[in-house]
Order: sequence, then structure tokens, then C-alpha cells
Amino acid sequence: METAQYGDLHRLFDENFIDYTSYVIRERAIPDVVDGLKPVQRRILQTLHNVDDGRFHKVANVVGETMKLHPHGDASIFSALVNLANKGYLIERQGNFGNIYTGDSASAARYIECRLSPLARETMFNRELTEFADSYDGRMKEPVSLPAKLPLLLLQGAEGIAVGMATKIMPHNFCELLKAQRQILKGEDFTVYPDFYQGGLLDISAYDEGNGRLRCRARIEEKDDKTVIIREIPFGTTTQGLIESIEKAARAGKFKILSINDYTAEDVEIEVKLARGVRAEETIKALYAFTDCEISISPSLTVIRENTPAILTVSEVLKENTARLYDVLQKEQQLELDRLKERLQAHLLERIFIEERLYKQIEECSTYELVIKSVDQALEPFTADLVRPVSREDIEKLLEIKIKRISRYDIERKKKEIKNTQRQIKKVEKNLSDMTGFSIRFIDDLLARYGDDYPRRTELATFTEVQASQVALTNLTLGYDPESGFFGTQVKAGPENSLACSEYDRIMLIDKSGWYKVINVPDKIFIGHDLVWWGRVAEKKTFNLVYRDGKQNLCYLKRFVTPKFIVDKEYRLFEQHRRSEILFLKTGEGINLRAHLSPSPRSRKNREVFRCDNFLIKGIGAIGKRLSTRPIRRVEEVSDAVAAKAEEEAPQASLFNKQ
Repeated sequence: METAQYGDLHRLFDENFIDYTSYVIRERAIPDVVDGLKPVQRRILQTLHNVDDGRFHKVANVVGETMKLHPHGDASIFSALVNLANKGYLIERQGNFGNIYTGDSASAARYIECRLSPLARETMFNRELTEFADSYDGRMKEPVSLPAKLPLLLLQGAEGIAVGMATKIMPHNFCELLKAQRQILKGEDFTVYPDFYQGGLLDISAYDEGNGRLRCRARIEEKDDKTVIIREIPFGTTTQGLIESIEKAARAGKFKILSINDYTAEDVEIEVKLARGVRAEETIKALYAFTDCEISISPSLTVIRENTPAILTVSEVLKENTARLYDVLQKEQQLELDRLKERLQAHLLERIFIEERLYKQIEECSTYELVIKSVDQALEPFTADLVRPVSREDIEKLLEIKIKRISRYDIERKKKEIKNTQRQIKKVEKNLSDMTGFSIRFIDDLLARYGDDYPRRTELATFTEVQASQVALTNLTLGYDPESGFFGTQVKAGPENSLACSEYDRIMLIDKSGWYKVINVPDKIFIGHDLVWWGRVAEKKTFNLVYRDGKQNLCYLKRFVTPKFIVDKEYRLFEQHRRSEILFLKTGEGINLRAHLSPSPRSRKNREVFRCDNFLIKGIGAIGKRLSTRPIRRVEEVSDAVAAKAEEEAPQASLFNKQ
């Protein structure tokens, strides 16, 4: 019994969760690919259209009217309206709608006003082409989708978090989108990239048609050696958040500044004063590396298509929007043709009815039905001149003409109206016969009238990623105390055992017994007393190593470059043995060595000189080249002059040492 109850409970939870998930995805968070709007945005625009009289309306009133369609309260409607208005395409603003640069919020809804923009009136509404459904309480009708003639989804962008999915669609440039639609209609290739109202620099090298990864930078100018100015900020940031990230990085010692001032009003202007001895060029790199002056964006083009979530590309969305534009324009032209034909029918009937004095034939009719029949019979000879057969509704409209109008009838004026209507019909029929050309002309007209209002703001650029380790201040000092064996930034040591570094450096340690490892900069750790070399890891650094093989008691020289490594993992330079040890280790080129050999009664020569550059660079796992068949007591570095003198005394040695 309990198992059955638990099963019913689980099923109830599953069903309710699925219903909730579907509702959140479709009705709140994810925009529809058809018109590019979320439900709350669609309801706001429809409300503005319903109350539109050309004048500004109090936002509070608009919010109140929208609540008749939107069941989630005034706060969500107000924030969505402000966000939609600040995008600058569909809603005109009057009053303080906040500042997208500084992050300041809008004034209260009762103080600010809005209305539809001319662009919205022209491209977003057509009641005859709009499908309506009942609102949440059944008292009103709301649009299922608007007959948008703009690619709003890509034009405005969108962000939303639903259950188990999220969308982050980048805004694009008005002119570039419309030009791309024109190319689609012509069957040409096209490419569009994001464009942000905040401007900035955008790297699209890892962008993948609405997905992938974007890197956005602030535009920073070098005013002088001691001042840099931030003129534009990355998408999704504000001047307040940017300043906080700069101050935080400065407190952490990433770079040094004297002060930071925000003069942002209509345009962004953040002034950063630099400390003495700090170069502006280095500070700009550090700002990109350590602050929100450079951010990474991961777009995700998730939309609702046919009531189902789908991940699309920019090309797919734009092609669907272009197909919808074509369809909407075609339906509008067909509706216009039908209206014109009805108008022409009315003009022709009126002209025939009055010019032929058909109204006199109804004087003898005793009933209304006889009147209808009489007029119908009188119009039969003229049927070929009409647009369509005469209907009862046509006759009733003729009978509604007043005698005063008949007496003042102007035949020439009516002929002009008929010719003008016929001319308009031919024009619409021509448009319908070439809808592709008409759609292109419609796009060109929008570009001509509105294109100058929406220039590209974000500059497309390819910039190399600033490595934090390359621009970090060397504000730490590493020390090694051979007596105690401790190593780190908290260890005090003399100049010969100290090294300036940054927190991002990797430090390589090599012990006399032949082990080495790479570590992060430590505060204080125990390394031991036999450290023979340590320093920052650098690519392609050449190591010159002489070591004694404990098994054979022979010495080998090998050269290698900085090896690959895993941090904190211990490696070996040669095979481990209790008598194996490093005799000499130094980095760089042009190293000369003098090996002191164990005395031999058969040899008069107990020293040999070697030029390390004569030995090949091999892998770190190589054994190396044996220096002598005799044991070597010690190895020391000598100058080029000593090496040259040794070669003169024994020229065959130089040939022997070349490997």
C-alpha cells in the first residue's frame, strides 16, 4: 500500500515539474524565434500599440495596462520595459531610464514616459496578420506572436535562465543584419558579427555563429605617460563594476595607480592616474590581464521554435527571419490588393449607378426586395466592367447613397479616383509577381531612413591574450637558506641566494643528487641543503650539466632545454645512485668547462677543457657524452681566453670535443 502511495506521489511530482519546466522555458525565459520576443516584451509592445495615440504615456500607466495580459506583477513588467527601451529600437523614452554605462537604475515608473518608436509602428504590427489567444484570465486577447519585419532576436539580443537551460544571444548591428537579409534574398553568402551598444573591441576568432566564445575589451587610450583613459567598456559591464575591479587589482598589488576618477555622463570616461615609475603601456596590458577591462563571453543561441527549445546558429535564425519577412510582406500586399479591388468595385458601381441613372428604376418598387432585385437586374449589362459579380452587400451600399451626394456627383473626379485605384492595383500586382525584389526594396528603404541612426559601435579586432605572468609586478623576493634548507618568500637570504619574482611565476628546483621539480612560488617550505640550481621557468632555456655516474664512477656532460613538467611532481636528471651527483650546472650559451682528472702515472695531462656549445642539445632523458675515461674530481667554469689557449696547446682536443 505504501509503495503505491509513493508511486503516485512520484508521478505527481514528475507531472508538476514537467508542467512548471515547460511554462518557465516557453512563457518567461527563452525568446521565440518567430518575432524574437519573450512573452512579457510582446505584451508590453501590444499594450503600447493598443494605447498608441502618438503622445507619450506614463510608464506606470503602461505597466498597469500590461498587467491585464501579464500575470507576474508590475516589477517584472517595469524592468522588462526599461530594458527594452534602453535597447533603442522599439520604444522612445522621456525621462530618466537609467544609464547602461554606469548601471544607475531608472526613476520610478510614475515619473518617466514612453511610446512606440516610428520603426516599431512600421515594422511590428498588423492586426489582420496577428494570431490572438485568450489572456491568462480570459478577459482579453493577446498576440501569440507579432508580425515582425525585423530580425529582432539578433538585433536586440537576449538573456534568460530557465530550468535546465539558458540562453545568451548577442545583439547585432541594425544595418549589417538588414544587408545580410538582402544577401539571403539574392542567394549570396553573408556573415554577421555581434555589435554592442557599449562599444569596445571584440575578438571573434573563437566565435561560432551565435555560440563558441567571444573576448571583449574596453577601449583604453594613453593620454600621457602618467594617465590612461577608458573610453568604452566591454559588453555586460558597467563603469562602477569596472572601477571596483581595477581598485581590487591595485590593492592586490597587480599594478600601481595613484587615483581613478569616473567622469562618465553620456559617454564613458574613466581616468586612471599612474604611480611614479610605472609606464602607461605596461599598465594597459595589466588592466586587460587583471580587471574587467577584458572579459570572456560564452554565447548560447537557445530559442523557442515551434513550441520547442532549440539551439540554432545565427545563419539559421536570420534565414528564418528573412523567410518570415517575405511571407508577411506577401500577405500584406495580398490584403492591400483585396482592399484596392474592393475600392475599385465600389467606385465602378457608384459611377454606373449614378451616370446611368439606375436609381430612377426603383421609384415604382413597392418593397425592399423588389428594390434589390431591380438594381441587380439593372447592373447585369455592366457585369463585365466590374471587378467581380455584384453581391447583395454591394447593392445595399448603393442604396445608402444620399440624394444630396447624387446631385453633386462629379464625373471627372470619380474617373480620376478610378484610374488612381487601377494604377495602385497594377503596382501591387507587380509587387506580388516579384516578391523577392519587393522585399529587397523594403529593406533598402528601411536602411535609407533608419540606417544612419545605428552605426557599428564595436570594433572587430584580433588581439593576443595577455598572460598574467608576463605583466605581473615582480613584487616578491624568493630566498634560499642553504644552512636551514628552507626556501620561499618568507626566507631571508643574501643577494646571491635571492630572486625577484611575481606570484604567477613557476620555480624550478634542481638538487645535487639529480632530482628536479617545478613548484609555485611558496611562502616557506623545506627543500634541503643540497640545492644546486633554482630559478624561474622559462621556455627554451639551455641547461649545461655535468654529473658523475655512481655505478661507473665516470662523468657525463649533457645539454637540454627546459623540459615539460607537472607542477609539484618530482623528476630525475639521471639514474639514481648513492654516489651519483651533479658536479656542474649552469644555464645559457658559450659556457666553457675545465675538468680536473684524477692523477695517473701514465698520463702527463690531468686537466681538460671543453666548450659546451660543441655538444648537441638532446632530450632531458639522454645519458649525455662521456668526458673522459678517467675519473673526474671536479669541474669549473673558465673564460673564453683559457679555452682558446687550451685549444692552441692541444688542437686535437677541439676536434675530440665536437659532438
